[in-house]
Amino acid sequence: MKTINLYIVLLLLTFGFTNAQQTPAKKQSKTIAITGATAHIGNGEVIENSLIIFKDGKLTTVVDGTVAKMDLTGMEVINAIGKHVYPGFIIPNTTLGLVEIDAVRATDDDSELGSWNPHIRSLIAYNTESKVVESLRPNGVLLAQPTPRGGRISGTSSVVQLDAWNWEDAVVKEDDGIHMNWPRSFSRGRWWLGEDPALKMNKDYEKQVKEITDFFNATKAYAKGTNQTRNLPYEATKGLFDGSKKLYINVDDEKGIIDAVNFSIENGVKEMTIVGGYHAYKVADLLKQNNISVLLQRVHSRPGQEDHDYDLPFKMAKLLVDKGVVVALEGSGQMERMNARNLPFYAGTTVAHGLSKEQALQLITLNTAKILGIDADYGSLEEGKSATLFISEGDALDMRTNILSHAFIDGRLISLESHQTTLWKRYSEKLKHQD
Repeated sequence: MKTINLYIVLLLLTFGFTNAQQTPAKKQSKTIAITGATAHIGNGEVIENSLIIFKDGKLTTVVDGTVAKMDLTGMEVINAIGKHVYPGFIIPNTTLGLVEIDAVRATDDDSELGSWNPHIRSLIAYNTESKVVESLRPNGVLLAQPTPRGGRISGTSSVVQLDAWNWEDAVVKEDDGIHMNWPRSFSRGRWWLGEDPALKMNKDYEKQVKEITDFFNATKAYAKGTNQTRNLPYEATKGLFDGSKKLYINVDDEKGIIDAVNFSIENGVKEMTIVGGYHAYKVADLLKQNNISVLLQRVHSRPGQEDHDYDLPFKMAKLLVDKGVVVALEGSGQMERMNARNLPFYAGTTVAHGLSKEQALQLITLNTAKILGIDADYGSLEEGKSATLFISEGDALDMRTNILSHAFIDGRLISLESHQTTLWKRYSEKLKHQD
């Protein structure tokens, strides 16, 4: 019996080692210079023949290599002639690392019971060893905003980098914002229950908005009070009024967006972002006037109504950018964790529908960093910022040429291997060994 038990333990250990997370990269120890690449800065600027140098995880030089001549002696030099360098892509509003297998409840940490959960923090549930997390890095997605779901107020998100042993090591910005689901002013009947599938008004809309107002009023009263019982939901919400947290409101319809903006202004919310924003282009002037940014719904979607343009989801970013609204792309929806790796290709689709490539790049780099409040360190290739970047064989917004040779997070050269690449290498050799 002891022999059998020992065999089982050894078998489990072997399985664990062969399926373990990629070991996080070591801290940068040597100055690195990337020469000759076309550098896409992330702010709209392009340097055709660039020289990029970083030391101790920070960018120290980003210049035109044809003009600036520097002594690279003692540096590790990466010759990237004919290749492209980009800032690391950022995926916001995602359940990445919060759910591994939908059918296994023990791996599902994206939502909690109840409707008012601002105190629920996604960060402590974030699984750095997720197989899905490592699958994003080969496409250049190096940072993420794991975000809770469900209820009226879902919880608090944080921003992480995607190469760490644990959530403490992964965190880039802790508790950056609170996520709310605004009531729908209209909804469709549930045809599977025999209801009319046509759009109809939500008769409880005003009541639901009042419940939100009451909650915020209670929070503000709690913030002013003294010597009272500690209330975790109210305490977590206080950051919305002093600017330490941003309010992310999930809302799509025109009336809902207008009401959500007015609600935030009336209640003294310092910073607010619309998430989803299907009809945001209709009220772009209002958003611009009030400095409201938009995390735009997944680009690869169908039109929401039968009388909408077939390509409306594809050109929404162009419509908003032209109005001066700060826009970034998110990918929530069905199979969102698996589809998060397609973030650069969502941006690429917006190029085919009106934006320039550099404008599209901003939707997944600098604009996202600005919305998440991490643009002082991430989102663009600028001196003094984090050396979180990657080298691609070609255009990173095109799935045919998005082929990474190197990727760095805070100057650390990270692994681009994943469960998928391991299987690809294994089975690509299969036919070669058959008679």
